[in-house]
Amino acid sequence: MWANLHLLFWLSLFPFVANWMGENHFAPLPTAVYGFVLMMAGIAYWLLQRALIASDGKDSLLARAMGRDLKGNLSIVIYAVAMPLAFYRQWLAQACYVLVALMWLVPDRRIEKALEKRME
Repeated sequence: MWANLHLLFWLSLFPFVANWMGENHFAPLPTAVYGFVLMMAGIAYWLLQRALIASDGKDSLLARAMGRDLKGNLSIVIYAVAMPLAFYRQWLAQACYVLVALMWLVPDRRIEKALEKRME
């Protein structure tokens, strides 16, 4: 429950930091803080995944389905790179944020595939 609340906390900050960034015409500090909130939400999601896997066991269907979670880990790394970029070139940081959003636009079918294998 705490891991879920942690994720919800960071998600609740999205409207505020997005508004702050927009009001200040994508200035470096609001752009970096936006990236920080995105990164913290990504970390909170990762922690929630780990908590769920720990409660089901390392050999559970969910653990096998999640695997190494390359997309989730890569998202956090891109956010971490984008934050300092916001002070150098804001548009590069924003491009990183868009890149991560586009990565997640493609549906993640790992759990569905694991369930299909289980049914066979």
